[in-house]
Amino acid sequence: MAEVRIEDDVAAGVDAVWAKIADFGGIADWAPGLEKCELEGEGIGCVRRIAMGGMQVAERLEKLDAVERSLTYSIVEGPMPIENYLATITVSDAGNGRSHIVWTCSFDAPGMSNEQAQGLASGMEGAYRGMIGGLQQQFA
Repeated sequence: MAEVRIEDDVAAGVDAVWAKIADFGGIADWAPGLEKCELEGEGIGCVRRIAMGGMQVAERLEKLDAVERSLTYSIVEGPMPIENYLATITVSDAGNGRSHIVWTCSFDAPGMSNEQAQGLASGMEGAYRGMIGGLQQQFA
């Protein structure tokens, strides 16, 4: 199983940052490189279909905890050769009007060598950093 963990701060209050993250269908409004996002259903179990670079990824909302400011989603369709992908984004108060984001994921990559799976994990790490960067720009 491969794992990724990214942490960074955003220069905005925790409620404002959480509002962006918690809007599961609104990710294309702040994440760079996403062409569009269409939401199917609502609440836990809804699926967002994200178009980017000629590809489409479908992610299902697994858990949304407003008290803990934590959102968990899985990938249910996509071009990557992975299974059991589960990601969690948590937003906490970093003090001084800043928010701290922790974005983690784990996945299986059957048929891949450890080196190939780590390469895929590195790509995901870069994507998460880019998306947090998109959030930072929203509040700049």
